[in-house]
Amino acid sequence: MSAVTPELLLHAYRSGIFPMAERHDDPEIFWVDPRRRGIIPLDGFRISRSLARRLRRNDYTVTLNRAFEDVVDACADRSETWINDEIRSLYTRLHHQGHAHSLEVRIDGALAGGVYGVCIGGCYCGESMFSRQRDGSKIALAWLVDLLRRAGFSLFDTQFLTPHLASLGGVEVTRATYRRLLAEAVDSPADLLSVPLAVSGQDVVQRNTQTS
Repeated sequence: MSAVTPELLLHAYRSGIFPMAERHDDPEIFWVDPRRRGIIPLDGFRISRSLARRLRRNDYTVTLNRAFEDVVDACADRSETWINDEIRSLYTRLHHQGHAHSLEVRIDGALAGGVYGVCIGGCYCGESMFSRQRDGSKIALAWLVDLLRRAGFSLFDTQFLTPHLASLGGVEVTRATYRRLLAEAVDSPADLLSVPLAVSGQDVVQRNTQTS
C-alpha cells in the first residue's frame, strides 16, 4: 500500500478505521473496520472488590506521556503482535505531534503496565496495553478511565472486545452504533492534558463508584 502519514492516520480514525500489520516483521499495513466494535462505556467501568483493594494500596506510581515509546515496545513484546516498525514510527510521530498519549504504571521504578492510544476530539482510541506484573494493565485502565471522564471525553474505543476488557465493563457495539458515537465525539473540545492525574488510587475508586 502507499505510504501512510500521520495525517492519513488521523483521517482514518475520524472515519472509524485503524491500521494493523499481520506480524512484527511484516512491512505491510492493512486497514481494519470491524463489524462489531469494542468500547468501554466511561460510565460503566467495572472495578471489582479485589481491583479496588489493589488500587488503594498505592504501592505504584502512574505517569502520563513519560515513556511513550517504552509502552509501545512493551505492547509489542509478545510472541504475536500486529505492531511492526512502521506502526511504531507512525504512532511515535503522532505522539510528538500531541495526538497520541501513553499512561504508565511503575512498581519499584520499573514499568509494570501501561496503555497507549490516539485522541480524536472526545474519543480516545486505545491501541494496545501490556502488563508485566499482576493487575498492571487493570491499574492503567482504571486511572485512564478516571482521567478521560474528567477531561471531557465521551468515547473510549478498544477496537475489539476481549474477555479481559469485558470483565472491566467493556461491551461490543455495531459498526453503525460506533460511527454514531464517534461522530458525536470527534467535535468535542475534550483535552487529555487539561486535568491532572488522580491524586491516589482511592480517588479513582471513589469517583468510579459515584459515576457507575
